[in-house]
Amino acid sequence: MSGAALKTQGAKAGGAAPSPSWEEDALGFLIAPETREAFFERYYEREALINVRNEPDRYADLLTLQILDDFINSADLREGMIDLTSQKSRISRESYIDEGGRISRVAVAEEYLDGATIILPQFHDSIFKLGEFCRALEEVFSCHVQTNIYLTPSGNQGFPTHYDNHDVFVMQVSGAKAWKLYGVPVETPFRGERFELGQHEPGPVTHEFTLNPGDCVYVPRGMMHDAVNVGEEPSLHITVGMITKTWADLMLESVSELALTSPEFRRSLPAGFAGRDFDREAARAHFDRLRQEIADHAGMDSAFDLLADNFVRGRRPNVAGVISAGVSGPQEGDRYRRRRFVPWNVADDEGKLVLIGPGGDLNFEAEEGDALDVALSGAPFTAADLDCKDPAELIKTLWSGGYLERIT
Repeated sequence: MSGAALKTQGAKAGGAAPSPSWEEDALGFLIAPETREAFFERYYEREALINVRNEPDRYADLLTLQILDDFINSADLREGMIDLTSQKSRISRESYIDEGGRISRVAVAEEYLDGATIILPQFHDSIFKLGEFCRALEEVFSCHVQTNIYLTPSGNQGFPTHYDNHDVFVMQVSGAKAWKLYGVPVETPFRGERFELGQHEPGPVTHEFTLNPGDCVYVPRGMMHDAVNVGEEPSLHITVGMITKTWADLMLESVSELALTSPEFRRSLPAGFAGRDFDREAARAHFDRLRQEIADHAGMDSAFDLLADNFVRGRRPNVAGVISAGVSGPQEGDRYRRRRFVPWNVADDEGKLVLIGPGGDLNFEAEEGDALDVALSGAPFTAADLDCKDPAELIKTLWSGGYLERIT
């Protein structure tokens, strides 16, 4: 892909086309009026897509400049919670982080007033609604979704022209940024293929546009781009990054599993293989035999299941409301339903049921299977609806594990 077409949506005289809320459909919230099917068929990992919404407050329930200001002024800021960058000059981390890892908010403010961009990595870990938004997108993509926040003073630029090694949605919260898109020197780069200044040429500009509050652009990984604040206000935007698994990851896992049952994969490389005069013919013949064994015996399903289960286990549990409920467990007449955006799976382990989910596994008896189906269906229920030996204990286990929310 030498370049990427840019599709602009929503820039109509009558305003942007209707779109769902992020709670209803997180991907639709970003791409409407484009459909999910069209996004995955045409744009995903291929082309950029910009949405001009003409809705300045579109992202206000996720982030505002005031929320950011309050966080910086009140949080116990430690190394990793804030970074600073500037296109004008290099900013040493020692200038705002002390030997104990504490970040000086005074130094951050001074650098910002001098033109530095403030970056808050992984901000979804600190703001609940941003975390929920990420979990909603994770339900769509089956990958880790993260947010980085960028606040750039008027007339400044944080980064030179570069590419990202993961796909991103950029949501403009306030201010305005002028963007330029270029070529794709590395198509769908691996996570380890980071941009190196001076090694990757951007090529000619392919598209130029300005993001205003409420607008969004999707940029596939590998596409060169840059952005500069062109408004009179600070530019605040959310970068949503998708950290995906690749077919290479699946193939490597499949080969690793095959190696557990095939001693030929586990044999050492020939003695002296690094020598300049080493004869590779015998090694090449052995390699070809292993390649054929992969073709004949490597399986997808077990490796696929492992990657899926590891993704689900790696999500952060959401126990909002459990502590504030002020009770030790379910009360008679309480109604529950499965919490939104919680991934889960059930496996059989020698007659036991294993609920695979965020934070780890939960074990249940086989006879509790029907009750689990009811509890995890998404429909409201009470303890009386669960056909098992101890409905209250089952609810308590699921509730404390973050699977359920209590409803009124």
